[in-house]
Amino acid sequence: MDKYKKLAANTLVFAIGSFGSKILLLLLTRLYTHHISSGDNSTKSLLEQTANFIIPIATLSIAEAVIRYGLDRDYNNKEVFTSACVVEAGGMILLLLLSPLLNLLPYAHGYVLLLLLFIIASSFRQLSSQFVRARGMVKLFALDGILATLTLFIFNIVFISVLNMGVHGFMLSSILTDFCSGVFLWIVAKLWKFLKRKKYNPEMIKTMLRFSIPMIPTAVLWIITGFSDRLFVRYMTSAQSPDVGDVAAGVYDAASKVPNLISMVSTIFFQAWNMSAITENNSKDKGKFYEKIFSAYQSVMFLGAAFMIALVKPLSAILIDSSTDPSYARAFEFTPILIIGVLMMSFNQFLSSIYTATQKTTHSFWTSLIAACTNLILNVILIYKWGVQGAVIATFMSYFVCYLVRIADTRKLIYFKVDHLHFTSNLIVLFVMSIGAITEPYFLIPMQIGFLIFMVLFNFSAILQTVTKILKRG
Repeated sequence: MDKYKKLAANTLVFAIGSFGSKILLLLLTRLYTHHISSGDNSTKSLLEQTANFIIPIATLSIAEAVIRYGLDRDYNNKEVFTSACVVEAGGMILLLLLSPLLNLLPYAHGYVLLLLLFIIASSFRQLSSQFVRARGMVKLFALDGILATLTLFIFNIVFISVLNMGVHGFMLSSILTDFCSGVFLWIVAKLWKFLKRKKYNPEMIKTMLRFSIPMIPTAVLWIITGFSDRLFVRYMTSAQSPDVGDVAAGVYDAASKVPNLISMVSTIFFQAWNMSAITENNSKDKGKFYEKIFSAYQSVMFLGAAFMIALVKPLSAILIDSSTDPSYARAFEFTPILIIGVLMMSFNQFLSSIYTATQKTTHSFWTSLIAACTNLILNVILIYKWGVQGAVIATFMSYFVCYLVRIADTRKLIYFKVDHLHFTSNLIVLFVMSIGAITEPYFLIPMQIGFLIFMVLFNFSAILQTVTKILKRG
């Protein structure tokens, strides 16, 4: 199958499998904000972020190596999966031995056991789903996403809405969902057939770890970039801004749910694109392939961000329930810049596929380090002065700085043309729209409509060219 058509087909499968489930997940935000106070919502977010922080460390990011070497025909799938299982099992044992240290986290009191189970179940599902995807079973991967979301939705209704278990209910729902998903994949994909003692290969483990270990600090640094914002907002004191503390952190977390729509589209595409980037790494015209796809991808994402910023207030009203906690009503004020920040993160994710395909994962680390350091420094300065809005600006700036570094660095590995003027013009328009959405001038509606028309006309060409190429190839 032609590479353009294959990318389009995989993206379509992931979209069909993910779109409905992702929307359902976003609607869960309304359930959380209705049944969980803004202070407890902050605790929920910190526990989730802590798990995401620990998982790549405990598993040595071995799931990243599974997709890289599982797709590569030069390596044996049974050796890849067996090696990954050995590494992950060792990591989980070490995690259990060190688990008493989790009691040092002030927000984890009463949740340590659930946090451990959350990490173990999530790691189990992650490894299973990545290997299924590496085997090219994209339809099963997508189906699992749908079933997992439905399961999560049901568990949340039972534990949070019916039993009113709050944060404990959220943790239990996530643990049971990941465990059921992992078991489902093991049974349907018959993963046990790939776990063979005879296929244990120390050299394979070394090869995979050389690839995955640099991904550990990369994953951790990205978590820090998002995690530190919430910690600073929750625990920082400021005489200049009242937007700090438990409530402010909960509002910030609620505001971040709307930009997840951008992240949803990005994730769907990236799942398909990452597979194409790996399999096409040795092709002669890969530079042209990257150029066409990245140009269309940027245009689609800029358009999506523009529509979300224009509709930020009604979207926030749909996804965030402020009836029981009025503090959530302000969440929309922080959302527009967060949307642009998530947009930049999506572009960074695209560029990271070059590091994966070329096995230059150390580059992924040091570029992520730049982003994390930028975020921490700006958090100290901007949150003290502007509270939540300062955290939002710091998030955008860290992702933007990372983009500037990566767009220069990745094109040394695989050269492809980028229209910087097109990028800059789109970004300026989004910021003007964001300022309008936050300040709400009397001419807001005609202003946003005018900018939306401009964005459609300005970005239509790049999208049309790529779609036409796919259709011709098809």
